[in-house]
Amino acid sequence: MTLESVARLAGVSRATAARVVNGSTAVSPEARQAVERAIEDLDYIPGASSRPEHKYASNSVGVVITEPTTKLFGDPFFSPLLKGIYAGLAEQSLLLVMLAPQSTRDLELAQNYLLGKHVDGVILASLHGDLELPARLSREGIPMVLCGRPPRGVKASFVDSDNRQGAMLAVNHLISLGRRKIATISGNLDMPGAVDRLAGYREALKTAGIPLDPTLEEVADYVPDRAHMAMERLLLNHPDVDAVFAASDLMASAALRVLAQSRRRVPEDVAIIGFDDSPTARVAHPRLSSIRQPIEEMGHETVAVLMREMEEPDEAPRQVIFTTELVVRESTVGAAAVGGTILRGLPLG
Repeated sequence: MTLESVARLAGVSRATAARVVNGSTAVSPEARQAVERAIEDLDYIPGASSRPEHKYASNSVGVVITEPTTKLFGDPFFSPLLKGIYAGLAEQSLLLVMLAPQSTRDLELAQNYLLGKHVDGVILASLHGDLELPARLSREGIPMVLCGRPPRGVKASFVDSDNRQGAMLAVNHLISLGRRKIATISGNLDMPGAVDRLAGYREALKTAGIPLDPTLEEVADYVPDRAHMAMERLLLNHPDVDAVFAASDLMASAALRVLAQSRRRVPEDVAIIGFDDSPTARVAHPRLSSIRQPIEEMGHETVAVLMREMEEPDEAPRQVIFTTELVVRESTVGAAAVGGTILRGLPLG
């Protein structure tokens, strides 16, 4: 019995049957019951014949996230990303092998594991600096896709959101509200996405004729504690700052706490906007305006691009860039003016 047989008997698609078999919650109760009945009636054994043995050696994909575990499990970006990746792999009856190297030794072990071809493909997320792993995988002909724009000099397929345009959306929104002393708190500048968001901030100011001031730019590496200190420095150096664009909701939330402690009213005295439109934005006080990127959908699309890499290794690298949206809440316009406004951004190129 094959997974196709189960899907046919249950009256669902193969993808839905695969989700049930792999434990995904993204299935209606009715469909789950139908698939489970079909599995029982057909005496189907998951994985026994869902793919020809000669097609993939391990029926698994390695997902590498080079972040500390505190950030991996504490940053609201990674949960929807992994959820999307898992759902995409489940549809292909592929296992997810998670690798989160925490040290140089860990990274070496992870690299040896991947180069040993214990997985059929690799998804790399949250890459920093001059990490050699993408180039090594490419030289060895191991299919891979990056979540995020590749570091300079690396030619690889990738899936990303339009970080530059998203930052421009955020800053243009602040400018439209009459703000002119606009600061930013950036993420790790050894990551292309953070560089793009800073570039978008600068471009929006230039376009509006607002002079750039390096002392209004702080870097907090996406860490809330560092964002807290960055906001304190901004208030110390620029007591008249009237708006802040933070490159993540976590950093924006930390900045909010500093503003509250300094008795600045948000948004009357200082308007603030984040990035990601994560649950953090919706529970902050006041609720955060933010730039929404479709993180779960990006994770799912990463799998689709990887499948093409695995099926057609000689094809040119593919780039998929998702548009961003501006979600307006109380932190920029106040409670009375909030109407659930969402403005779509346009992709670059």
